[in-house]
Amino acid sequence: MNLPTLTAIIIYLIGMLVIGIIAAKMTSNLSDYVLGGRRLSAGVAALSAGSSDMSGWLMLGLPGAMYLGGMGEAWLAIGLAVGAYLNWQFIAKPFRVYTEVANDSITVPDFFENRFRDGSKILRVVSAIVILVFFTFYTSSSLVGGAVLLESSFGMDYTLALWVGAAVILSYTFFGGFLAASWTDFIQGILMLLALIIIPITVIYELGGWGETIQKVGNIDPSYLDITTGATFIGVVSLLAWGLGYFGQPHIIVRFMGIKSTKEIPKARLIGMTWMIISLFGAIFIGFSGIAYFAETPLENSETVFIMFSQVLFNPWVAGFLLAAILSAIMSTVDSQLLVSSSALTQDFYKAIFRKEATQKEEMLVGRIAVLVIAVIAILLGYDRDSKVLELVSYAWAGFGAAFGPVIILSLFWKRMTRNGALAGIIVGAVTVIIWSNLTGGIFDLYELAPGFIFAWIAIMIVSLIGKAPSEEVQNEFDMFKEELKKS
Repeated sequence: MNLPTLTAIIIYLIGMLVIGIIAAKMTSNLSDYVLGGRRLSAGVAALSAGSSDMSGWLMLGLPGAMYLGGMGEAWLAIGLAVGAYLNWQFIAKPFRVYTEVANDSITVPDFFENRFRDGSKILRVVSAIVILVFFTFYTSSSLVGGAVLLESSFGMDYTLALWVGAAVILSYTFFGGFLAASWTDFIQGILMLLALIIIPITVIYELGGWGETIQKVGNIDPSYLDITTGATFIGVVSLLAWGLGYFGQPHIIVRFMGIKSTKEIPKARLIGMTWMIISLFGAIFIGFSGIAYFAETPLENSETVFIMFSQVLFNPWVAGFLLAAILSAIMSTVDSQLLVSSSALTQDFYKAIFRKEATQKEEMLVGRIAVLVIAVIAILLGYDRDSKVLELVSYAWAGFGAAFGPVIILSLFWKRMTRNGALAGIIVGAVTVIIWSNLTGGIFDLYELAPGFIFAWIAIMIVSLIGKAPSEEVQNEFDMFKEELKKS
């Protein structure tokens, strides 16, 4: 690693810290810290949701999968694009309206409790437990990605790289909260997009054009060119099922809660989906062209294909900012995950159960301590040098998608849904993912998100229908939500 590359990365990191400091001065209470006071613009909300969604797997995991399997891995990108669009189209606006109607809810567990008038707190606590368990794995996956980057680029010891990467992210998330995370995500999203456009264009040009690239890949193995190669029904369904995960990701849907007006949502959807599709195509082309470019000297770790391209094709200054794009992808996800986990511990455990009279300053202090604690646990989980970013992400993605996805969808569109139905859905979805992921062979090779989502949906329907109907108060609020939705 030469000095210009290192300098470029340091300049980028300093810029992120400055944003964190500015955001900290605008953060005066817990609502500001975990939701930004509901004042995100369309562009910030869109790129913040996109970049916090994609994480390091967009720059490392997806190109690595394409490098290993060719076009047969593109089903994953298709599933994600469809799922993201449906989430923006059908969930964003209703969720933004309902969270405000339901006692101005500022976290997902907060919304569940208010939506179903759960005085027992059990829905809030169970939701918070699911968030903490799966986000710990999700955060760990991102920190592993950061460690791989620092190790490959700087020759840094893997364990040291884990701690250094975490320290950088914590430094601005700890102080600035949601606003810092959202503003930095916006800038990081732009940097990621530029990198995912520049690198594939440069590589394909170096290989002699798109036609020549396809020919070279085909000469290595024709199966790399066929999207149906090695495809089985279970395999394709598993990859497409990733799209179901969007409906239950707390760090993504919290952006819907934070957008300043429902009028901003169509614009945000257009910006977000344009960014996502271009980014996915860029990641696919990077991995695919890597098959031809590194044919004579295959990579030991497939997930370093983006890193290697940035180092061998560009001058040190450009390489520094391209590597910073990977840090962007990682940082934009970890900060969001830490904030959601922090709010779960603060709002849904500490304040709800132990200290109902906690002051705003006390809540913010507990929230910041929670960020540190969760980060340390995630770092310890990432100590396994053989951890794969995509594998860790897939497990956490499935957990959230199955546990929260059906609950969120039905809570917005089904008046008859009950508190016990929601609780059953969360538990069945999470437990199915945990059990299914440990089984192999036959139908159990299906991605655990699909059965988890289906079983959770069925559990919600059955438990809600066999129990008493929701109270008149809950039903009246649902009607009020529908009226507000029409007005917006």
